Amino acid sequence: MPDQEDVASRLQLACRIAREAGDRTLEYFRQDGLEVQRKSDQTPVTEADRQGELLLRSRIEASFAEDGIRGEEFPVRPGTSGYEWILDPIDGTKSFVHGVPLYGTLVGVTAADSDVASLGVIYLPALGEMVYAARGQSAWYVEGDGEPRPARVSDCGKLSDALFCTSEIASYGDPQREAAYGQLQAAARITRTWGDCYGYLLVATGRADLMIDPVVSDWDVAAIQPVIEEAGGVFSDWKGRRTFRRGEAIATNRRLIDEVLTITADA
Repeated sequence: MPDQEDVASRLQLACRIAREAGDRTLEYFRQDGLEVQRKSDQTPVTEADRQGELLLRSRIEASFAEDGIRGEEFPVRPGTSGYEWILDPIDGTKSFVHGVPLYGTLVGVTAADSDVASLGVIYLPALGEMVYAARGQSAWYVEGDGEPRPARVSDCGKLSDALFCTSEIASYGDPQREAAYGQLQAAARITRTWGDCYGYLLVATGRADLMIDPVVSDWDVAAIQPVIEEAGGVFSDWKGRRTFRRGEAIATNRRLIDEVLTITADA
């Protein structure tokens, strides 16, 4: 189990640098002439993505030189401490390049090769909202320059009463997953594509009841897992396994998870 003092010191840094890197991206947000390139997987990337990650890496290396670093935009930096930082400087680049403020900066830390992240920070720079958590320390929500207050998932007990969020319908891909999406949408009271990390922040603060992604990378959700769980919720893959490493994600509360899994587990 990770040392509590080790985790606390890393959480303090994670909150600070997530805000710093996120605010750096605002220097590029909605600016004329922003160049958008395509990576090998055809997802977009900008100079804001790169500069945000470089800032995060430099701050981590200065404070925890022996920690590993894994980010979306640059190669893995191996570590020797047993801790690895998992970074996404702009989660929701498609929103970012279209001038939509529902994008975020994600900073997570995991111990060794654990499927369970030790801490996480979600920061929405264009909205000024942050949620952060470390194991055993609850989840906390900060709006603007306000004081932290507890973050809690909703108490919704039925999908028919739930607000269901997802990132992109096209990502459901194969027929089984498309069918699962159709069932979820039909069952939920409201369905919205307020996706990427914003949807998970809504779940962590009780404003949405369910967020599902059929396709994610580790850096998309490592920071999110401890936030959802410390807010009293459940974070799992589509079969209910407690992991951020399966390339898919469900975030909801404990009253809804069984009903959700009846739809997703076989998809």
